[in-house]
Amino acid sequence: MAPEETADAARLLWSFERRFLAARALRSFPWQSLEEKLRDSSGSELLLDILQKTVHHPLCMRHPPPVKYARSFLSELIRKHEAVHTEPLDELYEALAKVLTAEESTRCHRSYLLPSGDAVTLAESLAIISHGTTGLVTWNAALYLAEWALEHPAAFAHRTVLELGSGAGLTGLAICKTCRPRAFVFSDCHSLVLEQLHGNILLNGFSLEPSVSTPSEPPGHDTPQAESPRVTVARLDWDVVTVPQLAALQPDIVIAAGIAQLRPLGPWVLEEPLPVTRGSHRRCAVLPGNSPLPGRGTAEALCVPEGPAGS
Repeated sequence: MAPEETADAARLLWSFERRFLAARALRSFPWQSLEEKLRDSSGSELLLDILQKTVHHPLCMRHPPPVKYARSFLSELIRKHEAVHTEPLDELYEALAKVLTAEESTRCHRSYLLPSGDAVTLAESLAIISHGTTGLVTWNAALYLAEWALEHPAAFAHRTVLELGSGAGLTGLAICKTCRPRAFVFSDCHSLVLEQLHGNILLNGFSLEPSVSTPSEPPGHDTPQAESPRVTVARLDWDVVTVPQLAALQPDIVIAAGIAQLRPLGPWVLEEPLPVTRGSHRRCAVLPGNSPLPGRGTAEALCVPEGPAGS
């Protein structure tokens, strides 16, 4: 195989891998590119490699995506193979047979690959709204804010970060794994969201400091050089929380993604609409706490469309 063909195949595998592990919508996969590759090759190596990068991936084996999702993915992969090759590929049918016998669940896992080679794995609900909250799933706003954070790690390095409405925890865990914050305070108010958030933090290898509401001692300010950030979870209800309560956490940076409104927080949020960059609704913001973001004005924001991460 020529070097350029090898590079194309590697990009295709990477695209399938990251989309499948995050359980992204099947329509987002590069199926047309796969068909073209299959037509140009008489072998089955590419499909076998895709299996290894998806349903046989170590992350998928330990923390599987929704059963229905894996079944639909494999069925589509088989259709693409059969459209080009007449010989069946046993490994595809064996993988599908295994998924067909798997037990359905109301919960699943999504894994997001980071540029560092690490991954953030989340357990979350299959239902967009469950138990009266939307906080048990990952929303697109969290993806975009995490992406922005990975592109601007210096904004968080050696600082205490407070995230409002952490939900499943994607943004905060991505920052903790790649941006070297001094401390990170996840927050939400729904009891089941907080329970799931605790589990996801532990699932990703972090230990938890005692949970806080208004701590007597600011989290993380006594360990500025810690390799791993001090991680805490705070129960914060936006309807009743006060600015002094937030100030007691002494964050250097306050971030929020996918939140509907923060009117009770007064000067902690932006009053004016921000320019739209990714859609017609403002849903992500990076806000200053005790100090501004370096080299920026009073705030930096991302504007993203609404929707769950799998859509």
